[in-house]
Amino acid sequence: MSFSAPVKDMLFAMEHLAKIEQVAQIPGFEDAGLETAQAVLEECAKLCEGVVEPLNMLGDTQPSSLQDGVVTTTPGFKEAYQQFVEGGWQGLQHPADFGGQGLPKTIGAACQEMLNSANVSFALCPLLTDGAIEALLTAGSDELKATYLEKLISGEWTGTMNLTEPQAGSDLSLVRSKAEPLPDGTYKIFGTKIFITYGEHDMADNIIHLVLARVNGAPEGVKGISLFVVPKFLVNTDGSLGARNDVQCVSIEHKMGIKASPTAVLQFGDHGGAIGYLVGEENRGLEYMFIMMNAARYGVGMQGVAVAERAYQRAVQYARDRVQSRPVDGSVAGAASIIHHPDVRRMLMTMRAYTEGCRAMASTAAAAYDAAHHHPDAEVRQANATFYEFMVPLVKGFSTEMSLEVTSLGVQVHGGMGFIEETGAAQYYRDAKILTIYEGTTAIQANDLVGRKTARDGGENARAIAAQIAKTEEALRASGTAAALSMATHLQTAREAFLQAVDFVAGKAKASPNAVYAGSVPYLMLTGNLVAGWQMGRALLVAQEQLAAGHEVAFMQAKITTAQFYAEHILTKVPGLAHTVCTGGQSACALPLDAF
Repeated sequence: MSFSAPVKDMLFAMEHLAKIEQVAQIPGFEDAGLETAQAVLEECAKLCEGVVEPLNMLGDTQPSSLQDGVVTTTPGFKEAYQQFVEGGWQGLQHPADFGGQGLPKTIGAACQEMLNSANVSFALCPLLTDGAIEALLTAGSDELKATYLEKLISGEWTGTMNLTEPQAGSDLSLVRSKAEPLPDGTYKIFGTKIFITYGEHDMADNIIHLVLARVNGAPEGVKGISLFVVPKFLVNTDGSLGARNDVQCVSIEHKMGIKASPTAVLQFGDHGGAIGYLVGEENRGLEYMFIMMNAARYGVGMQGVAVAERAYQRAVQYARDRVQSRPVDGSVAGAASIIHHPDVRRMLMTMRAYTEGCRAMASTAAAAYDAAHHHPDAEVRQANATFYEFMVPLVKGFSTEMSLEVTSLGVQVHGGMGFIEETGAAQYYRDAKILTIYEGTTAIQANDLVGRKTARDGGENARAIAAQIAKTEEALRASGTAAALSMATHLQTAREAFLQAVDFVAGKAKASPNAVYAGSVPYLMLTGNLVAGWQMGRALLVAQEQLAAGHEVAFMQAKITTAQFYAEHILTKVPGLAHTVCTGGQSACALPLDAF
């Protein structure tokens, strides 16, 4: 079954929820309004649907392979990547000063989603390059920027993040890789890094590794970590490629999903030391790496939306085609396609509502990012930065957990055929699992939401968001339609439950950390559910206005129905989660350790 990019829904979210025309009023984005967004999305859809998506199942059955230190990607990946580069897609939202197109994240995020829907293994390569670009733009010297940024932004070279080591997973204080300073200002890098996405491949001429390591004599723990650029091939002063650096791929992982994406074990310095170049200042590497992590975390959230969309489309097509049993309402005399059955429709509506809600949430967050980074008014920048930072763990944590439920439902809609690999439904389920793990597990996102985003300011920002939600409730009640009133009722109940959870988290985080953090993931799921539901409430109001004006009647009716379903089937989970957050910590930690 072929993939059809959901351009219409993306543009709806962009225009009415993210307010793309307001983004286009920010200096530098004047040409990036709705018309530009539509043109870019339609062009991106052609690449994703026609070139990248046909390679998805092939990548699952013929993944990347390693021989004699050389990684060969899935047949067709290299050629598809060249088309991606030639189209300028890597530089879409990066600065024009280095050859990018300088478009807002609001547009770039939608293209990111499309690419991941088409082929999440393929899309991981540009995602990691984006992170490297962000780190160099923020902390790189003028020399590093001049040497690497243009080639990274063009996509001619790709980037990686090298954090994890065999003994250091999420706890980066345990990083042991070493950096020895040399008289010329460069460093020799020694160490082993694992789980390096696209750490070695054949799709680009050079791979620019951003590597965490400790300079000799640095403090222990996270305060002694520095960040280095370590290219696969050294770069000559004229920009041409020089000698091969001392970094080798010693193995690639055999994985449950995203099989076409080579996940490498890299060895630095086996033959005298890999040459590295310090990014920013010594011992501030973790700070810089989090710039990459935040960019990548949002991107992984978009992967969740993307895989969910693809699973939904495949499930709908199967439900239309598969004939099984007579409908319970007798609407068809004999056996009918399973889309007639109420529970199948419930599953499909759940998939659809989750996906549209998370897309709307992510699009709104992207617009906040654009304002936070580019708006001329400092107060506007700060307000949007605060909002965006609160949203990142929701986009990453909730959207990826959502994708697991949606892809599981996709298999369920297929029934027994979903368990058979040839139908393709199982691949999305397997691919989705990693999304809740890499770039910070769901628990890490939840700890961030609890500690940095809620407890640190006493819940002030969380309550400010709740106040915005209350205004949406008022508008829904004023609308007076059955769908709007249903949404208003469930949104209010969810918001009030959220505020109870905020009070508990902000009030108890220091005094009772185990009780609070035992409920951190339920708190994240509660908050993500509420915020996505809020966006669906806003969407419902817009759809009613558009419907009254006679615009896109079928689309607007479907949006209203989907929003009402979200309210009545998904928002209703929030009060139960709040109860778990506020009262469940003691039982979560009560069993003695030796009883497990």
